[in-house]
Amino acid sequence: MPPRTVVIGVDSSTQSTKAAFVDAVSGRLLGVGRAPHVVSGEAGARESDPEGWWRALRAAVAAGLKESGVAASAVTGIAVAGQQHGLVVLDRSGRPLRPAMLWNDTRSARQAAALTEEFGGPDAWTGRTGSVPVAAVTASKWRWLRENEPDIAAAAAAVRLPHDFLTERLTGVAVTDPGDASGTGWYSTTTGAYDPVLLELLGLEAALLPEVARTGGTRVGPLTAGAADALGLPATTAVAAGTGDNMSAAVGLGLGGAGLLDHPVLSLGTSGTVFAASRTRPASAALSGFAATDGTYLPLACTLNCTLAVDKVAALLGLDRDDASPGGEAVLLPYLDGERTPDLPTAAGLLTGLRHDTTPRQLLGAAYEGAVVTVLRALDELLRACGLDPADPGVAARPLRLIGGGARGRTWVETVRRLSGRPVIVPGGGEPVALGAAALAAAAATGGDPVTIATGWRTDEDAQLPPLPRDSTTWDRIGSVLERASGPLLGGF
Repeated sequence: MPPRTVVIGVDSSTQSTKAAFVDAVSGRLLGVGRAPHVVSGEAGARESDPEGWWRALRAAVAAGLKESGVAASAVTGIAVAGQQHGLVVLDRSGRPLRPAMLWNDTRSARQAAALTEEFGGPDAWTGRTGSVPVAAVTASKWRWLRENEPDIAAAAAAVRLPHDFLTERLTGVAVTDPGDASGTGWYSTTTGAYDPVLLELLGLEAALLPEVARTGGTRVGPLTAGAADALGLPATTAVAAGTGDNMSAAVGLGLGGAGLLDHPVLSLGTSGTVFAASRTRPASAALSGFAATDGTYLPLACTLNCTLAVDKVAALLGLDRDDASPGGEAVLLPYLDGERTPDLPTAAGLLTGLRHDTTPRQLLGAAYEGAVVTVLRALDELLRACGLDPADPGVAARPLRLIGGGARGRTWVETVRRLSGRPVIVPGGGEPVALGAAALAAAAATGGDPVTIATGWRTDEDAQLPPLPRDSTTWDRIGSVLERASGPLLGGF
């Protein structure tokens, strides 16, 4: 019997690092190591020390080795999927000059608006990058840094995304991939390269940026001797270019050129996102028109307020997160950290429709409904970007894949079913980002296609839930509040 070969998929998210140890042949999950991150900041700031990510990666790999019982010598590949958009600035020795500005740092909202105007408006941006700058986008953060911390910006010897930083720590190679690069605001999804016109607008030298590998599964090197020693892994371990977390989740779900196309996914985590892999290049101002990591596209809409916002409402009410009922007449838009889709970076939460008989459980249910309607409204725009009509019965019947922490919550699942009217699939396994990164690692080790690899690995049983009648009354009530409140009540500049 041949010796077992194992690959490691690293999910470096906002809150923690997970290192999934996966059998490279069968795709069986052998163990997962975890380590937390520290996020700091207030008044719109959200930052983390990149060195903390590196420490967490090392701790997660050590924990995964222990939990899985895998011999380190069996590991043949590793890849990192990281939180998108974060701005990491390094000195000449590769050390961070300041904490990384994270994707959900909203301080650069004004810079985003200014960049949009300076380059000719939303259509000009979507024509080049597929996306319009918002506070989350790295370009907006770089502009903020130049305006608010010019000495740091001037001292930068390298500009990286979170996953780029970690891949460089593993290999010593400055590299990114098309998927994560497409979320920066300086990468063109039309040409598949950094856009020199946008770099000039931003005052950013191309020499500060990593090279763009062909795909996230491209082998960019073995581990350096120092990284191999720090991780306790063979120096021969192949390292993939890696990608952003959303692109990796798509791979883990079998979405891409060699798999499912135009099939929507809803991720319920710190943020709520909807995305699909498509051969149609997206160009909608309401979406992020990302590249996928395998050569296709990944149109995506992201809402900032999802599970954490609803958990906060539950805590304020003194309720368990599943101790909720439909909201009745109450509407609660849980925009506690501003919002990204719709683009309301200075918004606060909004509660309306209270009655004497409104119960705490209904208020919590209203928070779920507000979050779910927000992300499902973005789903319709996503489908249009894929060239589909959301009202077409065949499109409306297409299953919605539900992932993220919320996919394990009864109330989240039932609220999505009730407000979408769609069949819902809850994929087995529960770690699509880490699984996708493992498939990228396997591709780097073998030269295979990562989507094909991940599709062949699908050994866990998916939960398939039939559609419920759509609750159009609640949908219309929340939509009406959104339309009327966006300007005067939810905030602007």
